[in-house]
Amino acid sequence: ALRQASAPRVQQRTFVSAVNAASRPSVQPAQKAIASSFVQQTRGAKTVDFAGDKEKVYERNDWPHDKLLDYFKNDTLALIGYGSQGHGQGLNLRDNGLNVIVGVRKDGASWKEAIQDGWVPGKNLFEVDEAIQKGSIIMNLLSDAAQSETWPRIKPMLTKGKTLYFSHGFSPVFKDQTKVDVPNDIDVILVAPKGSGRTVRTLFREGRGINSSFAVFQDV
Repeated sequence: ALRQASAPRVQQRTFVSAVNAASRPSVQPAQKAIASSFVQQTRGAKTVDFAGDKEKVYERNDWPHDKLLDYFKNDTLALIGYGSQGHGQGLNLRDNGLNVIVGVRKDGASWKEAIQDGWVPGKNLFEVDEAIQKGSIIMNLLSDAAQSETWPRIKPMLTKGKTLYFSHGFSPVFKDQTKVDVPNDIDVILVAPKGSGRTVRTLFREGRGINSSFAVFQDV
């Protein structure tokens, strides 16, 4: 849903690179039931025509690991929520060497699970408020319901210069229902793996990867 409302100009620094970092070691072209044909190739990125619907496709070799590390060298990715996607994306990012921290409720079930997965309180595991304050890219991977419930608390901390990251576009697109009205002075992006967080993690550990969609909702 978020892709349909995306801005015309893709901010490739935080976006294409984020796709590769979260779902590496492989981001393959999206597969659809209908046949597709490559109509253009520029800088390694392919424009694919899916029955009249043209989409740009990036592959793993378009964003080598060293390039990803260089692009994110000054960023702290603050992952909010440690459910299915938080678990998978967070561990993949950490294993890829990026500076990622987790923000969850202290001593809750997710906090305890994160500790079991090797996240260390005070080092890369924090309560939500502190994680958001420390982060430059805020990965809101809470459930849709939890995003609505926590939004009044989270929104004031999304200060100018931060990037807000979703993996599902429902909350910002249907803001009249969800009340997730994003600030107008931050970038808002989406990276959506085509599978559960557990699948994202499993395929990563197998040396494979998973297709992902990405979009820009707001580019300031």
